[in-house]
Amino acid sequence: MDLSNAERRVLRTLRDVGPVSPDGIEGLTSPEAMNAASWLKEKGLVSIEDEVDVVYSIGDEGLKFLEEGLPEMVLLASVHDGMSMGELKDGCGMDPKDFSIGLGWLKRKAFIAIDSGSVTITDEGRNALDSGSPELEVLYALKEGGMTTKGEFTETQVDALELLRKRGGAVVRDEVVSRMIVPTDAVSGLGEDDLSERDEVSQLTPELIQSGGWKDVSVRRYDIDAMSPALSGGGEHPMTRTIERVRRIFLEMGFTEIEGQFVESAFWNMDVLFIPQDHPARELQDTLYIDGVECPELDSDLMERIAAVHSDGGDTGSRGWGYDWSEDVGRRMLLRTHTTVNTIRRLREDPEPPVRVFSIETVFRREAIDSTHLPEFYQIEGIVMEEGASLGMLVGLLKEFYSRMGFDNVRIRPGYFPYTEPSLEVEVFYNGQWMELGGAGIFRPEVTEPVGARHPVLAWGLGLERLAMLEHGLKDIRDLYMSDIEWLRNAPRVSPGK
Repeated sequence: MDLSNAERRVLRTLRDVGPVSPDGIEGLTSPEAMNAASWLKEKGLVSIEDEVDVVYSIGDEGLKFLEEGLPEMVLLASVHDGMSMGELKDGCGMDPKDFSIGLGWLKRKAFIAIDSGSVTITDEGRNALDSGSPELEVLYALKEGGMTTKGEFTETQVDALELLRKRGGAVVRDEVVSRMIVPTDAVSGLGEDDLSERDEVSQLTPELIQSGGWKDVSVRRYDIDAMSPALSGGGEHPMTRTIERVRRIFLEMGFTEIEGQFVESAFWNMDVLFIPQDHPARELQDTLYIDGVECPELDSDLMERIAAVHSDGGDTGSRGWGYDWSEDVGRRMLLRTHTTVNTIRRLREDPEPPVRVFSIETVFRREAIDSTHLPEFYQIEGIVMEEGASLGMLVGLLKEFYSRMGFDNVRIRPGYFPYTEPSLEVEVFYNGQWMELGGAGIFRPEVTEPVGARHPVLAWGLGLERLAMLEHGLKDIRDLYMSDIEWLRNAPRVSPGK
């Protein structure tokens, strides 16, 4: 069998020590060893096996927790049975942001109970005060041990690790790939002469020919059956193709594209959309707030209307949320959590029908990165406002869009969103199961009337990444953005579907 000297060196190492990593071949760099192993794999002499280990390390937020304590545990130490929320907030001495985070986690972990404004510690909370926090145990272990796998933790600590992963920046998850070159049975049929390195050249150069040195060297035979690298030209990223396809469909359906801005005030991002100021989505666990950015001038007339709607419903016929709206909360700056803010701004600028607009832009959430979540992702947003617009029209529009994307089996289910009523969830049938792809509904009067819209507004917000994953056959959302050159080269140049 025709072998290069690098291939012979790899095979001799495998013969002497067995399976080895690419950096374990003496005299060859890791890339040189992998190149030789790739050729040997094509010749049936070795296999290349990858083992992926998921490891965890402590993040910046985790180091802060070790230094200052978990916000909920700091806050829990200040709780006395029967105290009011105001007393707890004033007496804990915590920053308002940390207080909000701590209170959210106390409720989530059921460490406290709140009844008519009175706070009491639950049995779970007392046990936590006595036994300490498993999350801190995990953080100490990660700080001392560096990268750690789940198998090195107890069952309780694994649960704590999963909770920490939901707190952005506390724990960093990485995948470490271990690659091994493994000999096949065919190697045993090679003799010593096959594995001995030789003084040979693979190319006759002008210098070698002119000097006559070609007479004294062994020229490596040209193997016409050898693997040749596939050539691939440049092309659009698969996500770009999906975005362009979605854009083309909405333009063909008579919509106009609009754009917004990344940084918004809580007033436009949430208050105008009738999201209550104590809604869990506003907490730091979900929203990326920005310090040091001054809120632009807000429309005083619109603020008065929004304050009235939140308080008692204003002139909409609603009861509102029953609290005094805070302008300070509304002026907080954040990275937009949805692109519905684009469409509500469009309605404020021009509330007269007909309006048919859409946007495909990124939004931001405080999410831990995993196979289904990213802190930055795309949202397909759109509205239709016209006289006589109805729920049936919305359902038909969504089914038409997904049909043009290649999904004929579309299911519409009841859902809930603070700013639409009725609200819908959209699902498509794919690979033997129903997949939820987004939400839709008709804007509530509490949303449309303050901005001057007097006709029904059909609205939807659809996930783009999940749609792209179905289109390109991916199971992990991170694969859409990883620099996997091989996947990018082999991705179809034309999107599948109708």
